[in-house]
Amino acid sequence: MTYKKKIIIGARGSKLSLAYSNHVKNLIIKSNSQFDGASIEIKIIKTSGDIYQNKKISDIGGKGVFSKQIEEELLDSKIDLAVHSLKDLPTQMTGGLCVNAVVKRNDPRDAFLSISNKSFIELKPGSKVGTSSFRREAQLNLLRSDIQVLGMRGNVDTRISKLKNKEFDAIVLSLAGINMLNLGNEVKEIFTIEQMLPAIGQGAIALQCKKDDKKILNILEKVNDKETYYCIQAERALLEAIGGDCDTAIGGLAKISNEKIFLKSELFSDDSKKKFEFQSLGKLKEAKEIGYRVGEELLKKAGPDFTTQES
Repeated sequence: MTYKKKIIIGARGSKLSLAYSNHVKNLIIKSNSQFDGASIEIKIIKTSGDIYQNKKISDIGGKGVFSKQIEEELLDSKIDLAVHSLKDLPTQMTGGLCVNAVVKRNDPRDAFLSISNKSFIELKPGSKVGTSSFRREAQLNLLRSDIQVLGMRGNVDTRISKLKNKEFDAIVLSLAGINMLNLGNEVKEIFTIEQMLPAIGQGAIALQCKKDDKKILNILEKVNDKETYYCIQAERALLEAIGGDCDTAIGGLAKISNEKIFLKSELFSDDSKKKFEFQSLGKLKEAKEIGYRVGEELLKKAGPDFTTQES
């Protein structure tokens, strides 16, 4: 099927978002011979999350702050395709839109960055560690109760600048974003999955379009990484079962081996003092069902007093 119209990709204006968008653009060109660099345009769209960088995400509307304006342009046909970090998308998909394709997942682990410390264990008691994530805050506090975990906002460059300006003794960032920006030399240590289970969808790039846009859906089908797609189906079903959103301290990671999907999860209490764990294994076609089952079991373990901090 030939697609003569120029494709417009909508994305945030951060360096990381543009790196993701150019990666997607190159994948489309590589897998669809009718496209070249001139036939795919990247349009920068400012989101609430970009405009209000000094406010907590939960205070400016929750998880959709990085996607709402982009989705509106998609629904208005001002763009044909939206590129998101999957973990920025709310659990419930906006009506009329879909994510039927994802790019091959980058390394989902978390990275430790510090100017004066070679590893997390070397941090002095009372050290200030910056993160924007309730999940990381809970995990860091469980690993070490003698440090101060403080909130921080901003893009990757901004956060690294804050570290270099000695506002923090260390910061924790997604390794996928660091690698995409070729900033791996800033990383002092990579946390193991056992130390810090990643966020739902961490390291995955979601390609969103209109549900009824068959031409774009056909184009995206060629760049979809099926293994990653199965994994994120399981992970997002887990998040949906929990009823979680941007403020829920939850980690979840699905992996595939021998045509089976394995989902590991951790849920933390609001005071970060308790951790509930569950994992499950099943067939690839059962990815969503596995996610729902793991979420339901986590809630059972957490008990009736547990409430998710929904935005």
